This record gives sequence, C-alpha cells and structure tokens, in this order.
Amino acid sequence: MRRTLIWIMGTITTLALATAAGATVMDAKPSYVSGTAEAGRVERVNRQLNYLDGQNQATFHYPGAEYVKVHFASVLVLPGDYLIVSNSDGTEEHKVTKPGWAMSITGDVAKVQLHRTNLLGDVVAQLGVTIDQVSRGFTAPEREVTAKKSRERKSREESICGNDDKADAVCYKTTDPVLYKRSKAVARLLIKGTELCTGFRVGTENRLLTNYHCIGNAEEAADTEVWFNYQCAQCGGYEVFRPTKVWLSQVLASDSTLDYTLFSVTDFDLVRKFGYLELDVRRPDKGEELYIPQHPTGAPSMIALSSDRDGAGNCAVQDPAYDGYAPDTDVSYYCDTEGGSSGSPVLSRVTNKVVALHHFGGCPNSGVRLERIFTAIQSLL
Repeated sequence: MRRTLIWIMGTITTLALATAAGATVMDAKPSYVSGTAEAGRVERVNRQLNYLDGQNQATFHYPGAEYVKVHFASVLVLPGDYLIVSNSDGTEEHKVTKPGWAMSITGDVAKVQLHRTNLLGDVVAQLGVTIDQVSRGFTAPEREVTAKKSRERKSREESICGNDDKADAVCYKTTDPVLYKRSKAVARLLIKGTELCTGFRVGTENRLLTNYHCIGNAEEAADTEVWFNYQCAQCGGYEVFRPTKVWLSQVLASDSTLDYTLFSVTDFDLVRKFGYLELDVRRPDKGEELYIPQHPTGAPSMIALSSDRDGAGNCAVQDPAYDGYAPDTDVSYYCDTEGGSSGSPVLSRVTNKVVALHHFGGCPNSGVRLERIFTAIQSLL
C-alpha cells in the first residue's frame, strides 16, 4: 500500500507507500466463508521531499475517501528527527519513527511532514524523501458498488438472508441500551490498509477475538489497525464519530479449524472505556434469540437483531450442532451479515453474553460456539 524515502548522512532511507496487500494467506477454506471486505485501493504518486529547500512536507487529497494511509518502507533520520502524518486541521496526528505503516488518517486528506531537531550540514544537501504510493479508503459511491457486487455473488458467501434487517447500532441507544452498550466493545479491523474484518474485547484485560481467516499469525497481524467507536452519530444518519485507533500488538493464540485468533492491542488504556463482552460457555438452545454487533463491509457499527426469516421476527438459533470446519463446532442462524462481519460476536438475548464467533455466510449463517474455543484460551484471558 504506500511508500516514502528518506536518505540521511549518506544512507538512503526509503519511506515507500506499499503495494496493495491482498487478502491474508491462510489454509484452504470452504467457499461459504464470510470473508474480509475490500476497504480501498492503492494510488501511485510521485512526490519528492528534501531537507534543505523547504520541501519537507507533502499533502495527499482524495476527495470523498474514507481514510488515507501512508507506508514507510524504511526510515533513517538524524537523532531526534521524526515524521508526523496528520489530517488537514491537525486534530488527528500520528508520529512515525520507524519503517512500516503509519496509522490511517480518517477523512480524505493526509499530510506528511518531516520534523527536524538538528541543524543540517552540506553533507545532507542531496538527501530527501520520495513518496510513490498512497492507500486510500473508498468513497461512499465506491463502497456501495463494492457492497452490491458482494451481495450479488451467486455463491454461499451471500450472507443477507431475505431482506437486510441490520440497523445502525446507535438506533438502539434509547430503545435497547443494553444492546447498544454491548456494541461499543466491538471494533473494526483495518488489515494491511485495504482489508476489513470485525473483532471484539473479551473480558476485563487486554484481550480481543477475531477469525483466524482474518488474522492467523504474527506476520498476517502486522500493520492491523483496531478502530473502536466507529459508529454513526444518529440513527440512519451520515455523520460518523471519529474512531479511537490502536494497533494490533500480539497474536496470543489461534486455530484454523475453530477459526479464531486471540490478540492484544497497543495503548489499551485508550480503548478500555468502551467496555468488554463476557463469554457464554455453553451450547445455546434451538430457537434461542440472538443478535450480532458488527462492521459489515467495514461500515460504522451495526446490529443484526431482526430477521424476516424467523417467525418471531428476531434472529434465533436454527441448529445448535451445525458443522463448521469440523463436525458439530458451530451454531447456525439467519442473522444478516456481510463480508467484513467475520470475527463478530454472536450474543444471546437471554444472557447478553457471547455464545459464538461469527465466521460463515450461506443462509443459514454460522459461528463457532464459544464452548469449543474457551478451553483453548481460558488460561490466556
């Protein structure tokens, strides 16, 4: 996805904006996986920055883009020098001191500036920065086209069952505050700048769950952003709260058959306030009502609660002994989900605790029962 180059004291530093990273490499999976969603694309640029002629900053503007994200292939600057990536008014900024992805900037403008604390001699007069690529999020029309293509696929990836009955999480703020509060613990994952999944906090400590097919190991986890409080300000509205962003820190446990990954994040104190979910370690009953807070197609937080495929109008357990990647690992339901919903929590309306980890589409859709996962991760929680 994006790159920038800096060369200091006779050594070349490349801050390059990376090529578009594709979907995570993983074991072969059935065609009915509700997989990652596409979030954006890579744009090629050719901008030159240097130390001595005042060209020490660059601005990247993609009208209507949801975010802009810069990648630094290598960073070699004088002691004390650093880069700042920010939005146009400076209300969001992220410091860069080493190679890799910078945190994305919400909105359609990103500014990159080299901050210097040292006086430079003639020896560095020829040195500078080259930026050749930028990753940017889709515009609203592009997101709609991408979502429509996903919904029209004639395969078991289709995960909207009947009408799309999902609603913005904020729609439940006053009508069902318990559901709304639970949705705050659910995060959007931006993986390698262009792929999307969902994850959620588990328990009081720095622990989160998502799917293995989203993030399977430390290499796949590199450069994954975790966005909390990414939701609409009003029910059915277009204004979105500025999310609180942290990095995925460490993969703690994962399993391809049960399709889970347990991980931690950086700067945990920033997201502690959004709360956590508790696990319901049992096989839910057939007919038990469910709901799924999620980020379908990377959208602001939504909740699947109603279902026109269920007689009572609330999505519910269809089969509590459904087959996933192995026999009798899952629970099935008609709660509406889409690409990007992978890794969402499936909660019981009875206990308001997580009974399953959503991972498959197909109508019925399904999630791995937490009773199957808990034994493997309980010592890490």
